[in-house]
Amino acid sequence: MKLFFKIGLCCFTLIAFSQEQPNFKALDSLYREDQFYVGISYNTIQNRPTGLGQSKITPSFSFGFLRDLPINKSRTVAIAIGLGYSINNYSENLLITEDNNTRNYSLLGAASLYDKNKLYLDYVDLPIEFRWRNSTPDSHKFLRVYGGFKMSYLAFDRSKYVDFQSTVKVTSNPDFTKWQCGTYLSIGYNTWNLNVYYGLKPLLQSGTLNGKAFELKTINFGLMFYIL
Repeated sequence: MKLFFKIGLCCFTLIAFSQEQPNFKALDSLYREDQFYVGISYNTIQNRPTGLGQSKITPSFSFGFLRDLPINKSRTVAIAIGLGYSINNYSENLLITEDNNTRNYSLLGAASLYDKNKLYLDYVDLPIEFRWRNSTPDSHKFLRVYGGFKMSYLAFDRSKYVDFQSTVKVTSNPDFTKWQCGTYLSIGYNTWNLNVYYGLKPLLQSGTLNGKAFELKTINFGLMFYIL
């Protein structure tokens, strides 16, 4: 009798569950594409003064979360707001030194012998984007075009020069622009997406090189991965 009771209970549970399926489908029709994102990119410096160049391809990384807010009935158009963090690396020949709280900028010549000259800029990112996709409630694989605007707060900065005799580090450089902003575009299918970002403000808000103010801006090219 206990065996028949257990079998009957299982059958009743399965029937009840199957009767509830339409409700789950109704909930799915109100889906959102809330997503974690991870990006890898190559940063290129624009508006460079004569003689300033990038020496190596150094990858940069970003990650965060986006909250999806659909604005049409089919939920193929949406606005998304998010929070993220980006780690930006630049290998170039701009030497930054500091003396009595004054930053000095100069260029390393082609004949200069050194092991490393890198710039590290980490930002807290606040993206807002307009989204189009041909998604459906029962599939996470779809074509997407996401374009947005991003405000970024400089959380950490460091320049580091290393040669066979010395190491020079400068951190918390007030010459760097504290609040950055830029536009970006992501186009792709499913997890894989091409991404490009264009910075609208100069990397440095003060400081000079050979008596001229900096106008350095950045364009980033890379891949963006969206994870549900």
